[in-house]
Amino acid sequence: MAFFLPEEVDFFPHPFSSDEDGLLAMGSRLSVDTMLLAYQFGIFPWTSEGQALLWWYTHPRCVLYPDNIKISKSMRPYLNGSKFRWTIDTAFDRVLENCKQQKRRGQEGTWIFPELQAVFHNLHELGYAHSIEVWREDELVGGLYGMALGKIFFGESMFAKVSNASKFGFIKLVQYLSARGYHMIDCQQQTEHLMSMGAEMISSELFFSKLKKNILATANPSKWNKATADDSL
Repeated sequence: MAFFLPEEVDFFPHPFSSDEDGLLAMGSRLSVDTMLLAYQFGIFPWTSEGQALLWWYTHPRCVLYPDNIKISKSMRPYLNGSKFRWTIDTAFDRVLENCKQQKRRGQEGTWIFPELQAVFHNLHELGYAHSIEVWREDELVGGLYGMALGKIFFGESMFAKVSNASKFGFIKLVQYLSARGYHMIDCQQQTEHLMSMGAEMISSELFFSKLKKNILATANPSKWNKATADDSL
């Protein structure tokens, strides 16, 4: 059963207290400080607009180690050609809005409600939240966003308006993180798409031990390279 957190509470129950489907707590409040505290311990908000604020610690956990990325042969022409170009942190709010509007099979509505958008906007301004943008000429056709704390990237959501745009953006993100010594990408939940690209399921205990080590890493929040970053790979 989920713990109830009054709005003034500034701590979370231990993540191992989450129930079988990962629900840990309900209540508290959305703020920059609350989100930073939650993500350090692998806790994330996932709820629908108008409903109680729910906090989750899913287990086992779906993660991807950057060096283990699998790139299919069908994607190589996209990576080696000029069909798409990509940028970092140049259109964060547009990526967030497109993720919100993305239609997803079996899902009604969206968990990216205005209050959550506002907090992520502030986290981006502080250098914690980042976006990858995928462009076809001057049109934004795909992208993803998430949080970077220490040497772990916490993936949030992605969107695509054309085939392979989000996959292209994800591969570029993984390459960018690998080149900068990131240890792990937290994918939160298992999907066929992520597993086909090298993600794996790890135990709650292993995931938590990696989080504890990561807390000691220097966060150094900052905006990422705002120019097209192909030259850095």
